[in-house]
Amino acid sequence: MLKIVTVIGARPQIIKAAALSREIRNNHTDEIREILVHTGQHYDTKMSQVFIDELDIPLPDFNLGIGSASHGVQTGRMIMDLEKILLHEFPDYVILYGDTNSTLAGAVAASKLNIPVVHIEAGLRSFNKTMPEEINRITCDHVSALLFTPTSTGLNNLVKEGFSETTTKPFTPDNPGVFHCGDVMYDNTMHYQKTAFKKSKVLDKHDLNGEFTLCTIHRNNNTDDAQRLNTIFSTINELSRAHKTPFVLPLHPRTAKAMEELLESSVRTKLNENPYMRIIPPVSFLDMIVLESKCRLVITDSGGVQKEAYFFKKPCIILRSETEWKEIVDVGAGVVTDVDRDKITEAYTHFVANTHSSAYPSIFGDGNAAGFICQTILDNK
Repeated sequence: MLKIVTVIGARPQIIKAAALSREIRNNHTDEIREILVHTGQHYDTKMSQVFIDELDIPLPDFNLGIGSASHGVQTGRMIMDLEKILLHEFPDYVILYGDTNSTLAGAVAASKLNIPVVHIEAGLRSFNKTMPEEINRITCDHVSALLFTPTSTGLNNLVKEGFSETTTKPFTPDNPGVFHCGDVMYDNTMHYQKTAFKKSKVLDKHDLNGEFTLCTIHRNNNTDDAQRLNTIFSTINELSRAHKTPFVLPLHPRTAKAMEELLESSVRTKLNENPYMRIIPPVSFLDMIVLESKCRLVITDSGGVQKEAYFFKKPCIILRSETEWKEIVDVGAGVVTDVDRDKITEAYTHFVANTHSSAYPSIFGDGNAAGFICQTILDNK
């Protein structure tokens, strides 16, 4: 039986891992044994445990409890603890997701022990190496044996970096296999959609039975920069008032802390006095599905939320200077505004007036990425 160690640490990775874990339980219990390791990178109950409970993901076999720290300290602790587990378990593969410090630590620990790395969400590039995530994803890709990319753009990025589409198995770090397989998050969104509408009470709880705009803000370059943070909040505050539309913001713990420390008193006062601003606690994945499917449009700095908005055919304003999901912008369903008040306002006005003008071609697969990934791993003999 094939033994794999899956490393997760952040909310999005927990959700992504659900697709592969579900595929293994449903179709490969006699062929694959999965060992789940949670690094504790996101250790807040509302940002981690709730997703494991809600999505019926197996409890982690190991929880490292690393918690928050600087990039170097956090990643170093993860490498040390992951190495111990990998030496004890010595799996056939280590499965890694995305671009967090947990991803980087897993890639370094596994590759140094000559354990093949499987990178899911390979090939994504922002072409901005000031982003820690960009360093993490590039490093992981270049030590991986199997690389699964969700989009054709991701595949093209890998080819430009020297990966070949024509290598043949067995795949190793020196002979990596590259596959365009679709997105496991699309798998999950489709799988949990019906459950979300049965279980979620988020719309009633926050009186959201009419039109509203969904906002998420969590990236450190937005939360840790006072000027950017104040521009974002003053802009969305003005837009909500001008359009007399509720703006719903599930508040990430990092953003909540930054607001307390960096938000100007005048901006805070205007937010508090605005009846259209709905700043709410972090929501579950099922709640998020409902919010994304029912909102008018999305304003976000999250890569995952950009995709989820697209899954539900909702236009998206991207509060960054670039995006890994350029297809969303190319088809007109998203606009990169960075933290520019005029650009955000212009994009919002455009999308409100042209909500249904964008095409939403199928660019994230057929909902069976996890099945393809499992079978490819099994076939690599």
